[in-house]
Amino acid sequence: MAATTTGDRVAAPLTWRVARLVERRVETPTAQTLVLEVPGWPGHVAGQHVDVRLTAPDGYQAARSYSLAAPAEGDRIALTVQKVPDGEVSPYLIDVYAEGDPVEVRGPVGGWFVWRTEETAPVLLVAGGSGVAPLMAMVRARREAGSRAPFRLIYSVRTPADVFYADELRRRTRDDQGLDVAYVYTRQAPEGWRGEPHRVGLADVNTHGWPAELEPLCYVCGPTGFVETVADLLVGLGHQTRRVKTERFGPTG
Repeated sequence: MAATTTGDRVAAPLTWRVARLVERRVETPTAQTLVLEVPGWPGHVAGQHVDVRLTAPDGYQAARSYSLAAPAEGDRIALTVQKVPDGEVSPYLIDVYAEGDPVEVRGPVGGWFVWRTEETAPVLLVAGGSGVAPLMAMVRARREAGSRAPFRLIYSVRTPADVFYADELRRRTRDDQGLDVAYVYTRQAPEGWRGEPHRVGLADVNTHGWPAELEPLCYVCGPTGFVETVADLLVGLGHQTRRVKTERFGPTG
């Protein structure tokens, strides 16, 4: 990709930039949010991602893509990394990478799976596992911009311990007018939860989503099978295909 769009301007061709870790936040036992200082960062739109590249002393390089999890704060960006035990990049970022250490980043990348703060249509976010990261960027961007666009998030996780941004989501559900969050647990539900653990299905999308006649913008992110299932459900409920935006990720790490 030769260039990318950032906001309403066309950014310079993508180049690798040196980034350094300035903050680390634990999200779950296997996931952390890394805040990186990237001098000269051009800014980004909620939903975009970056490439992260590591270089070993012998010159071997490995790169992975990670969604931007929040609006930029000057030259600082946030990535939430899920550790993949046999991965090449995520174990280093979670277990070895220390404050002040350098990595290379390239971005922002992507112009389709984005939400812009000038949008006023209702928004439905459907996340599977770590696929919540770019959707959380949209929730945070909405808050930062003071947007009144109504948001609904359906968040599917295995267990309550696997919820990213758990405290912040509780706070935002309470304080951010027009934001609703519904959880679907696939393996173990919290005590007192109504119903049994299950995968996201028609009833979940129908109950916690928006009616198709409101023409919401729909964003679905997660593993391939999850994304395909949810996208099919939305289209089957009458949502316009062009307003159902999807992003898939695989197991590489």
